[in-house]
Amino acid sequence: MKLPPWRQNLVSSYDHAAERYAETFFNELDRKPFDRALLDKFADDVRGRGRVCDLGCGPGHISRYLKARGVDIFGVDLSSGMVEVASRLNPDLSFRQGDMLALDLPDHTLSGIIAFYSLIHLPRNSVPRALQEIHRVICPDGLLLISFHGGEGEIHTDEFLGLPIPMDATLFQPEEMAGYVRQAGFSLADIAIRQPYEFEYQSTRIYITAMKRDAV
Repeated sequence: MKLPPWRQNLVSSYDHAAERYAETFFNELDRKPFDRALLDKFADDVRGRGRVCDLGCGPGHISRYLKARGVDIFGVDLSSGMVEVASRLNPDLSFRQGDMLALDLPDHTLSGIIAFYSLIHLPRNSVPRALQEIHRVICPDGLLLISFHGGEGEIHTDEFLGLPIPMDATLFQPEEMAGYVRQAGFSLADIAIRQPYEFEYQSTRIYITAMKRDAV
């Protein structure tokens, strides 16, 4: 998988941080009732309808949570290090390396995609392309659930999780991201916003649920 330099840098950072990331976030849902409620609703809506992709799956904790609620789910992440960690921590689930800007999936094959804090690692001008790819692989009436950090501009740090590695994130206002979602061909179902829990990075958390309405 040939990637431009900025994507290669992202892969390198997450490869190096994979173990630390899993230690930090694998059990985070235990302390996030708001997120669990959204995931429970998503699970109810997609259960029994076909395969679901956890896009930017990290260590697989979202996949694990949804599988426990009857969802036929697999994970995709750009970082091979993350895929290795996710596979080890969740041996009953399938994970693969992949790029959300060029998904190795046929058209109209998934009943849903969930992308928690993965679109934030794209430059703003690449987000529409990723959402178009997501739209391509989701079946009509399929569901999308995304989460992201609210704000303006971009964040850069040279230290991530106490490790000397660079990391970049793009912040979005709710209506900006909602516009990209609509432009990709989805019908917006809900926008949910919460303030950060005390143990999280202190940014507003935004969640968008949408449905693919067009016919094949």
